[in-house]
Amino acid sequence: MEKEGCSSAFSKMILEEAKKDKNIMVVCTDSRGSAKLGTYPDELPEQFVEIGIAEQNAVTVSAGMSHIGKKVFVLGPASFYSTRSSEQVKVDLAYSHNNVTVIGISGGVSYGALGATHHSLQDIALMRAIPNLTVEIPSDATQMRAVTAELLKVGRPTYIRIGRSPVPTLYNNVEDIRIGKANKWFAGHDAAVIACGQLVGRALEAAKLLKKEGIEITVVDMHTIKPLDTDMIRDVAEKCGCILTLEEHSIYGGLGGAISEFVVQNVPVPMKICGIPDEDIPNGSDAEVFRYYQLDPEGIAEKVKALINEKG
Repeated sequence: MEKEGCSSAFSKMILEEAKKDKNIMVVCTDSRGSAKLGTYPDELPEQFVEIGIAEQNAVTVSAGMSHIGKKVFVLGPASFYSTRSSEQVKVDLAYSHNNVTVIGISGGVSYGALGATHHSLQDIALMRAIPNLTVEIPSDATQMRAVTAELLKVGRPTYIRIGRSPVPTLYNNVEDIRIGKANKWFAGHDAAVIACGQLVGRALEAAKLLKKEGIEITVVDMHTIKPLDTDMIRDVAEKCGCILTLEEHSIYGGLGGAISEFVVQNVPVPMKICGIPDEDIPNGSDAEVFRYYQLDPEGIAEKVKALINEKG
């Protein structure tokens, strides 16, 4: 399957769009290489600002540019923008309704061996609690392009978290993707798996493994964590009778927390929240960490079977 990184997809797209629109600005914090900005800084130096290692300043500067009519995308490590800059995101962007998109690169455990200081496993819990802030976790490069295109048309304060490595291409058309609307694969009634980010691809692989055993599941890509597609959640809960969530995030406060808050109040069904437990995780590549916590396709398949047995 073809692979492409979300950061590379964004960089290529924003360069072409910025050439046509002088109001587009890209800001980064000593991270043009990690963000894979390519030739953007050299081709459009007047539409590029590099702040240095100062994420709080970067968000505030971006808010100021938005206030005078610019469409701003600010990039840097998700681990730092979600914690170090949380007050600026809350006040300067969301509270002030500024058209700035914060793109947290190398989210989740993408930084691998750099360890806990560079992992972002609490960012979704924090960001989705901020009023007026849209929260996105694209699962592939096509989805990243679609979300970027929508934000260029109708700007809003937004946090996007993307991984570091190339991921399998799951979507063919950007027209199939809209902010706030989940996407669904298959129509199995044994269980529903709701995932986000690069775990969507692993959930699809797990679905194929389960099908060989006669177990038919539905897989949902909940790429927008806020606003949540509650219609989709209700639909799969009613049809499948149980839900398993998958995320590259702490089991507290992320995708699973958001979905369970809706499910318990509106359509109670058995649920299992799968992610990173509340502990210091071992250093390693994202694939190694996923395998360790049984978030690889084989592990996911086993978790689904256990949930189905609990459902009875």
